[in-house]
Amino acid sequence: MARFKYLGRDTRGKRQGTVNAASKREAMLKLKEEGIRIIEVHEVPETWLTKDITLGSPVKLQHFVIYLRQFSTLIKAGVTVVDATKILASQTESRHLKRSLLTIEQDLREGNPLSEAAAKFPKIFTSMFINMVKAGEAGGNMDETLERLADHFEKQHFTRQKIVSALMYPLVVGCIAIAVVLFLLVAVVPTFVQMFADMGSTLPAITRFVLGASSFMQKFWWFVVVALIGLAVLFVFLRSKRKSKYYLDYFALRIPVFGKMLQKAAIARMMRTLSSLFSSSVPILQAMAIVERVVENEVLAKVVRESRDSLEKGKSMAIPMKAHWAFPPLVTQMIAIGEETGALDSMLSKVADFYEKEVEASTDRLKSLIEPLMIVLLAALVGTIVTAIIVPMFDLFNQIQQKY
Repeated sequence: MARFKYLGRDTRGKRQGTVNAASKREAMLKLKEEGIRIIEVHEVPETWLTKDITLGSPVKLQHFVIYLRQFSTLIKAGVTVVDATKILASQTESRHLKRSLLTIEQDLREGNPLSEAAAKFPKIFTSMFINMVKAGEAGGNMDETLERLADHFEKQHFTRQKIVSALMYPLVVGCIAIAVVLFLLVAVVPTFVQMFADMGSTLPAITRFVLGASSFMQKFWWFVVVALIGLAVLFVFLRSKRKSKYYLDYFALRIPVFGKMLQKAAIARMMRTLSSLFSSSVPILQAMAIVERVVENEVLAKVVRESRDSLEKGKSMAIPMKAHWAFPPLVTQMIAIGEETGALDSMLSKVADFYEKEVEASTDRLKSLIEPLMIVLLAALVGTIVTAIIVPMFDLFNQIQQKY
């Protein structure tokens, strides 16, 4: 969506300003609808100050699922693709999706196919969406294709929400634990420093450690903040490079407890995507290339590349998977059976169903395990600081009792 500066006239005289539109023609149409007689219109060059900054897809998966479900329903009801796009553009809550649909509607009215119009917005409409819609346009079964896409993204959204809910609890409790510890070290512990100094006796090791940590945090708190920001920036940088991302993903899959859950979620996503693409008659090599981009795990993506190479040589796609630890025997056996029987899409769908249920069960078990563990961890951190303060005070009371 570009920004256009205009100069024109309306009933109140000369008027100037800016308008957002996909093209100069659309900008002029918008201004005419507002009753402005155009004198001059030109595009404003985009800068980092005016550019919309987004990380990943600018449209929430939840909004995209609703869009697909409504789109499928409208097409089944006999509404044309152009009219359905116009209706959905006026109803969606997503600002970015609304903008893209308005532009797509204009392209559709000019005679362009939906797949070509949507391809102009790769951050919103993935290569999987484009290829499945293209296959639906060729086969004349757009309603079935859209329904299949809605089912696919709906299940993907459900699996992702399960993982997020499982990881959110330890993240929140961990942040609370850090905040409590910092508060005790910076605000509470310093009030006892002078009292401990007046005692004149050797403090226990745990107390010396806590006092040292408190002193460090008071003097070098800025260093801790800079270090945390630096680690976050470094992590984002490493994730952007394929080689370093591979090792980060490898480490994530090897983490005890969490690794297994992430592995199952990645396999479920991969199998679901392949099944959806095969069901829509997308060519197998093209489908493998799409899966490589959407799997979101470089370890599995590398195996997908090897499987695609195996297919190009006329061999089974399951051969590279059998040789890799990240793919359980169930996956490779089901793929091999699907290849032999010609029902690969059905087999992949069953594997995806199995692992989606496994992810759901794993997240439920994980939450029941993590809750008591995090409570114990928080109690241990706070208890250590409290113990460090109380132990010297017992010594002080003993000294007072001996004097009197």
